[in-house]
Amino acid sequence: MKDLIHLFTHNDLDGVGCGILAKLAFKNKVDVNYNSVGSLNYQVADHLEHAKVQDQIYITDLSVHEENAKKLDSLHKQGGKIQFIDHHKTALHLNGFPWAKVKVEYEDGRLTSATSLYYEYLVDNHFIEENDAIHEFVELIRQYDTWEWDKNQNFKAKRLNDLLYMMSIEEFETRMLTKLSTTGDFSFDDLEDQLLNMEEKKMVKYLRRKKREIIQKQVGKYWAGIVFAESYLSELGNELGKENPHLDYIAMINMGNRRISLRTIHNNVDVSEVAGKFEGGGHAKASGCNLTQEAYKLFVAESFPLEPLREDASNNVFNIKESPNGVLYDSKSLGVFFLVPTDSGKWQIENNEKMKDKLFSSFTEVEKYIKRTHAAWLVKDEEYVSFLAENFRKLRTK
Repeated sequence: MKDLIHLFTHNDLDGVGCGILAKLAFKNKVDVNYNSVGSLNYQVADHLEHAKVQDQIYITDLSVHEENAKKLDSLHKQGGKIQFIDHHKTALHLNGFPWAKVKVEYEDGRLTSATSLYYEYLVDNHFIEENDAIHEFVELIRQYDTWEWDKNQNFKAKRLNDLLYMMSIEEFETRMLTKLSTTGDFSFDDLEDQLLNMEEKKMVKYLRRKKREIIQKQVGKYWAGIVFAESYLSELGNELGKENPHLDYIAMINMGNRRISLRTIHNNVDVSEVAGKFEGGGHAKASGCNLTQEAYKLFVAESFPLEPLREDASNNVFNIKESPNGVLYDSKSLGVFFLVPTDSGKWQIENNEKMKDKLFSSFTEVEKYIKRTHAAWLVKDEEYVSFLAENFRKLRTK
């Protein structure tokens, strides 16, 4: 006899968390289908072709398109048990159906995740027995998926995601089900800790290499940092965003699966709107879309001739940002830029021994201008000291 409970969910940590909770609740009565963004609607449509009214269908962490929504609604009106649970604002329109619950944030301002919402549903309907391990497991997933872990420095959440991508979903499921069924708290065993420590070293090397490959380009009203990447996307997007705050968002292109992952660190940028232009969606700060023909033109073809950005010098003592003595940048197009604070608190640019007329209200504003316009980079202390010495010499000889 075939399973009568079916769960369709995402194949990332938040989606897999839903699958694990379903197996805790329904044991071997549930059939869990893990899907990519692109495959969900095909899988749901195929299932609905032969679905029975007595089947229970759960869909979590991924949105269905209009045609599937209408089919699900028709089955629901016939008496079928349908429950859709999501936390992406691009799915809010589905709240118009009685079988859908889409909630982006809690009343206290915390962002939701599909796992946290599904857990609450299972508890409220007495499908699952609570314990401390499950509570922590759900909260770790919520913090990772919403990137709250970074603000809270909750590295355990990040390590949980790392562990998923180090093994198959099936192996991860088995390990998590054992932990959540038999332990009083949630923890990693010695083997998992060793694997995670090795993976962290690999990730650091990968991020360091990708930092040297990022290209910047204006796409529509935003400035994007573009890099080809297929691993550690959340960590990479966050790291590149922090290293390049003059960019509005980071676009990471995976040519293998023809997808673009979008990340931003800025509160005034909504990358789900960007993703929506290319058959995608997601969160305001983390979204994804298909590498459509138009997206390929904008993010790949037009950016191919551009050179990667030069990294700002690190470990400087003298040439540091917002220095009252001025800050020195270099560029390939117009040579050095010396950013000078004025008596009024504004900033001005000296280039080729000429002071530009334009004034900037803050250092952040003037740095953003030279980085976007000229792809400038902060030079090392040695060049800074030489520049100051040369200018001092010229003043003395005048």
